[in-house]
Amino acid sequence: MAKKTIRGKAKAKNGMVDVKLLMKHPMETGLRKDKDGNPIKAHFIQTVTATADGNTVFTAEFNTSVSKDPYLAFSYAGEKGGALNIAWADNMGDSDAADIKVK
Repeated sequence: MAKKTIRGKAKAKNGMVDVKLLMKHPMETGLRKDKDGNPIKAHFIQTVTATADGNTVFTAEFNTSVSKDPYLAFSYAGEKGGALNIAWADNMGDSDAADIKVK
């Protein structure tokens, strides 16, 4: 996907980092049809990975049951000032990544 599709925040408090993400993606199941009755191809995020300071702190595997523009929230042990990298890949070979500063 050409433009950035990941928006997020990461806030540290008491040794934990709370992360909230919104990923813009159509998340098509492959079961719907367009207005002319033609099937819409399945197009969905398969994997989401969060890495902080070179360590994987969160992974998720999605399938067709996740709705359009998925929202994720998770926490991990960390401190303010670090960097968090979020990356996703979908079933059509598209991917995106974003760096989020921990505040």
